[in-house]
Amino acid sequence: MTFTPPFGRREIEQILPHRDPFLLLDEVIELEPGARVVARKKVREDEWYLAGHFPGRPIMPGVLMVEAMAQTGAVAVLSDEENRGRLALFAGIDDVRFKRIVVPGDVLELTCELERVRGPVGRGKATATVDGELAVRGTLTFAVTAADA
Repeated sequence: MTFTPPFGRREIEQILPHRDPFLLLDEVIELEPGARVVARKKVREDEWYLAGHFPGRPIMPGVLMVEAMAQTGAVAVLSDEENRGRLALFAGIDDVRFKRIVVPGDVLELTCELERVRGPVGRGKATATVDGELAVRGTLTFAVTAADA
């Protein structure tokens, strides 16, 4: 199956095993399977995590921004024909730096470029920006495994 960007959640759900409320991507706008992906996430006012983070000053948690970057990278990995139907799991999170607060109404543009893939383990450089301004960056290491293991 080939996915031609741009595409939305229905197609993303054919690549990733994540589902609501934990699917943190709305659309994929660029995709080179096994190499690079650009996705978007609009932070809505009714997001499940904003009621408690923080009452009166809703801010997207940093760990969820990192998860959104990881899901973006997983699209690049799992859209590659040899990894279809598998899981991409965190094996490491390095050099993460938060640069900007993300609030309701912001649109995260998430990019992940895979640097190295050796067997089932790989690394990718990921960023999330809002209106071109860096919100977070980091290096993500992943391991690909069977979905039913």
